[in-house]
Amino acid sequence: MELAGLGWQGWLTIGVVLATLGLLLRERLGPDRVLAGAVVVLVVTGVLEPAEALAGFWNPGVLTVALLFVLVAALRTTGAIRWLGAWVLGRTAREFPARLRLTAIASVLSAFINNTPIVATLASAVEHWARARGLSPSRFLLPMNYATVLGGMCTLIGTSTNLIVAGLVITSGMAPLGMFDPLPVALPAVVVGLAYLAVAGRWLLPERRGAIEQAAAEAREYAVEMVVEPAGRLVGRTVDQAGLRHLSGSYLVELVRGQELLTAVAPDTALRAGDRLVFVGVTNAVRELRRIEGLRPATEQLFKLDGAERRRNLVELVLSRFSPAVGKNLRESAFRNRYNAAVIAVSRHGRRLDQKPGDVVLQAGDTLLAETAPDFMARFGNSPDFLLVSLVDGERPVQPGKALATLAILAAMVLANTVFGLPILASAAAAALAVLLGRCVGLAELRRSLDLRLIAVIACSFALGAAMDRSGAAAAVAAELRGLGGSDPFLTLVLVYAMAVLFTEMLTNNAAAVLMFPIGLAAARQLGVDPMPFVMAVMIGASAGFITPIGYQTNLMVYGPGGYRFLDYVRLGAPLSLLVGVTVLWTIPRFWPF
Repeated sequence: MELAGLGWQGWLTIGVVLATLGLLLRERLGPDRVLAGAVVVLVVTGVLEPAEALAGFWNPGVLTVALLFVLVAALRTTGAIRWLGAWVLGRTAREFPARLRLTAIASVLSAFINNTPIVATLASAVEHWARARGLSPSRFLLPMNYATVLGGMCTLIGTSTNLIVAGLVITSGMAPLGMFDPLPVALPAVVVGLAYLAVAGRWLLPERRGAIEQAAAEAREYAVEMVVEPAGRLVGRTVDQAGLRHLSGSYLVELVRGQELLTAVAPDTALRAGDRLVFVGVTNAVRELRRIEGLRPATEQLFKLDGAERRRNLVELVLSRFSPAVGKNLRESAFRNRYNAAVIAVSRHGRRLDQKPGDVVLQAGDTLLAETAPDFMARFGNSPDFLLVSLVDGERPVQPGKALATLAILAAMVLANTVFGLPILASAAAAALAVLLGRCVGLAELRRSLDLRLIAVIACSFALGAAMDRSGAAAAVAAELRGLGGSDPFLTLVLVYAMAVLFTEMLTNNAAAVLMFPIGLAAARQLGVDPMPFVMAVMIGASAGFITPIGYQTNLMVYGPGGYRFLDYVRLGAPLSLLVGVTVLWTIPRFWPF
């Protein structure tokens, strides 16, 4: 079937997919809402039956991803992942050997541990390590991120994309994939990619301060301390009654009362004589504050971000696409009340925004410097609202016994699948049960870290893939690709891989895999060849998001902390994407012949 002969259901499906793509690119709505809306349209119009639309929720790949959230929560909570982070960095103080060691070990770790917690932990560790040695974190974070993406391609559990494709293979009636089936194709790409990052990184990586480092350096310029006058009219009034909640140029961050430090000051907090109020905002905010009767500028401006004597709890946050704050400013999202945190600075595209923090309409990938309550890390350290949550000074302590137990359970899961042939879903379920029974993660931490919205996104993506298959849209697109490739299996394979890479740069990696799988399968059937080369092309191509910050979730995680800009990804990632593509397309037919 070609596009010219496609029925109305096929065209509707293509239209829904394109509309979904457009809405995801605009980022005005969360991806879970966009994809759920697309599925509703397909069900209401009769393209899909309700059972087909919901089938993704019990797909083996999706269930495995959900179970691995339990292991990821245990790795974070026990501190096992921080142990690995300290070992990865080592003691060297020279840039080139440190970057080489970092990328090599990170790629190996990500083959067995989901790359998201690895990047989250190593990003924080690299920042502290680089600052202590007078080096720029931007020379390390992006190569480390790319190395984890490359390493994750090597096994089924290295990335959720591989698990999703493995689940699609089972539901399509093909033989299940083994743990290391992607390795022969992915390993040469890892070697080529790491060699490129080691050599080209010297010239292509920028040398910049991270977003939080910039904010700390500029804090004195943007912070103003005011004192409540003893005989002034503000004494006894609440913060809200005093008109300090909705200032046009500044934002109340903290209140110092004697030796007591109050962060994320509530609107009903009563002011007392001598209270020191710290405001952060635009540079001329002091003019507005001087006009408030009962306030005067403090004689000594004592506010410092590194003021340990006041037990200040500073946290670096990177917003995820699922954050309820995305598309809203801090007031509209009730950020202070939701997280009991006051935002001091907002950085975007590697630059600190000069606007008052409360007026900034937040976007996914924005980096926030926030002053929080002491229990913030325990409550929100694993929250899916944030891609990265990192204490600016230090980390939570490691629990040695539970950390070792979690790593042992992870190793047993891999052995059960590879040596004893236990299905990946069964081994993941056993491992999840083991960490729960061993109290390596509590139910409270598990609830906070279980990203149900991501599961919904993946499951809804399955519905889009099913609609592409059932409506004939996948077969029509495959026919067009076959025509462009002159019915040559290899040229068609190249086009399928290129489409998968293009989709993952614009959509999520999981959505790209689900949409491209039926197209690759249809292309193989029309050519009369083995579908496995096309399965591998979709699996690797959907993870090869190196060119844009939105190409892969972890790309956004290092965006702000590294002080990167969009062109940094293009400059370093485009050649890497080309090298990986050439290597993979050369390797696939040799290990998975047509």
